[in-house]
Formats: sequence, C-alpha cells, structure tokens
Amino acid sequence: MQCDPCVPPDDSASGARRAVEALYARDLAAQALGIEVLDVAPGNVRVAMRVRSDMLNGHGICHGGFQFTLADTAFAYACNALGEAMVAAGAGIEFLAPVANGERLIATASETSRTARQGIYDVVITNSSGESVAHFRGRCARLRLPSSSP
Repeated sequence: MQCDPCVPPDDSASGARRAVEALYARDLAAQALGIEVLDVAPGNVRVAMRVRSDMLNGHGICHGGFQFTLADTAFAYACNALGEAMVAAGAGIEFLAPVANGERLIATASETSRTARQGIYDVVITNSSGESVAHFRGRCARLRLPSSSP
C-alpha cells in the first residue's frame, strides 16, 4: 500500500474500513487462517479466528504462534487503517491462559501512540467467555521502500 504524500490520510471510519479491506484482500496468510475482520475504526480493529485442530501444539492447546499471528494481524490492520503504509518494527506477546481446540478468539487492537513515522499498538486476545488469553504490544514504522539503483 503506497500512499500519495500530497494527499492527507483519510481518518474517517469509512476510510479506515476501505484501507483495511484493501490490505485484507492481499493478506493470504490471514485468509488461509480464517481470520475475519469484525470492526474497523481509525487506529482500532477487531478480528476473530476459530482455533482448528491443525493449530494445536503437542499439549493439545492452541500453538502460541497462531495467537501471535492473530494479534499481529489486528495490529497490522490498526496501524494501516489511516491508509499510510506502516510495517512492524517490533512486537511481543504475553500468554495468559491456554486456548482449546474450537475456541473462537477475538483480538482487539488499539492505538496507544502515533506519530507521522511510528506508532505503538496494544492488542488483547479474548476467548468466547471474554477472558483475556494473551496481551500483545507492537511498534510500527512508516514503510520505506528501497530506492532503485541506476
């Protein structure tokens, strides 16, 4: 997603929805995992994913990598919701409770801090009972495409 630097970002709810829909249309990983976009607002996104048997680890619970991917997807959509191309610069996650097969997880991403060049977003993953099962914090930076060499 490359944006025209002369056009101000669209900070409306409909602009955020369009930006996230465009990103999701190209996000084959999220689509393959069955991640669905529930709500979009500038800087805030909710996504959901149902835990499948092929997402379980050796203990029979949801592999942490899939929870990280769900949170990272919510983070990516939230930080790109203004239509400005942002990418992850760092992230971490804390797992709070095990997640069973068949559980529907909801990841809610919220903008904590944002400047023209970077941002910090917090994501809470909850299960269908509303219990927090993981907390994620991501830091994004404006995408700088490599300059072409002559």
